[in-house]
Amino acid sequence: MNNKVNQTAGENGLPSPPRITVLGVGNELLSDEGVGIHVVKELQKMEVPPQVEVIEGGTDGFGLLNIITDTDRLIVIDSVKGGSPPGTLYKFDIEDVPSTSDLFKTSVHQISILEVIHLSELIGKTPQTTVLGVEPGSIETGMSLTPDVQQKIPRVIELIFEMIEEYAAEEPNA
Repeated sequence: MNNKVNQTAGENGLPSPPRITVLGVGNELLSDEGVGIHVVKELQKMEVPPQVEVIEGGTDGFGLLNIITDTDRLIVIDSVKGGSPPGTLYKFDIEDVPSTSDLFKTSVHQISILEVIHLSELIGKTPQTTVLGVEPGSIETGMSLTPDVQQKIPRVIELIFEMIEEYAAEEPNA
């Protein structure tokens, strides 16, 4: 997909690198359902490349549409219930998941992030999107993550940096 950032020349006349948004979603009041928020809070303490924006999306649902449509690449961090043991990591492209997927059934967002991303297709501004999901152990009321999920945060962050490096190295589409 071509988009405005890839089509815009930078100060030196070369195409700008793709703008990448890391979006953590979830409800941190429901234990592991808030894993995306916990990951983003850790990322916000780190140095990221200038073309990367790290956003805590919470449970904003439709409120995230502008963020989603205003980026080239989107990395979503969320809890994903896939039926595997708690702490299992999932990585998939949004095109591989129907908007009514059962993977996001644990989510209590007013509208699932998956639905918002698919909605962005209606206005023709869907970024290339990858979801990094973590199988929750508990979605009971509580502010802390279960140990199985907490111990995966460094690996999720490592995967995010790998993806950022990969995306930044790609040739922009002219």
